[in-house]
Amino acid sequence: MKVGVVGLGLIGGSIAKAIKSHTEHTVLGYNRTKSVMYAALEDGTIDGILDDSNIGQCSYLIIALYPDQIVKFLEEKSPLISRTTIVFDCGGTKEKVCKAGFALAEQYGYTFIGGHPMAGIEKSGYDFSTGEMFRGASMIFVPKENENPDIVAAASKFVYSLGFGMVKLTTYAEHDRVIAYTSQLAHVVSSAYIQSPTALQYVGFSAGSFRDMTRVAYLNEGMWSELFLENEPYLESELDRLIENLQAYKEALQNRDESKLYHLLHTGKEMKVKSDEMIKAAKRAE
Repeated sequence: MKVGVVGLGLIGGSIAKAIKSHTEHTVLGYNRTKSVMYAALEDGTIDGILDDSNIGQCSYLIIALYPDQIVKFLEEKSPLISRTTIVFDCGGTKEKVCKAGFALAEQYGYTFIGGHPMAGIEKSGYDFSTGEMFRGASMIFVPKENENPDIVAAASKFVYSLGFGMVKLTTYAEHDRVIAYTSQLAHVVSSAYIQSPTALQYVGFSAGSFRDMTRVAYLNEGMWSELFLENEPYLESELDRLIENLQAYKEALQNRDESKLYHLLHTGKEMKVKSDEMIKAAKRAE
């Protein structure tokens, strides 16, 4: 079958490469920066250029753009999409995209499922894409309420064929609430942490903890600014909770309260243990 991939950056390029590496499907690709699109054509990542003449031939259409761009693309191209096509996106927030996608799919007769592949690296762009990006990763799917389960199962089977290890079904509100903590807050903390003057004096004084804390500070500031603003209520709530937790540590230090510090650190360790156990259990269930 033919699969269309819109946006050939880190995620879209990796999806296209995964399709070529793990399946026999034909990949049609489009990227706004033409040099990237032609590079993908030349190296065999895509078999042809996706355009208005062939978008209706795609069994799957995967949109790997920023949320606002996803909505704009769907508004422009929905009349050309086949009623048999399953469309899913790869955006980092879901409410705005899903509301638009569900409405347009209803109007034009195709299927839209919100998507978010939980994989990536601190680099961006096609040059860093890889066909093994999604090996064992989770794909979050947000189908419309009462979506045909056979369609969701087919989409799940398709992403499993690309190397994904888990498919998580949820609502767009639940996705955006949880992702504010698991992804967006981590990027905010990493960015804020590295902005200490001490960061320029660390050579010879750092180990794994510094690398772990600062890895995602190397981010695409344009994309993450849009995602943070799209998800402002949930992200602000998580920031409030983090600031409250940090204040407890600061007060314990100021008061030289060793018992309180011990309790805070022990509670954090116990939460990490529980979190890891839940992840292991979920993988076993899959």
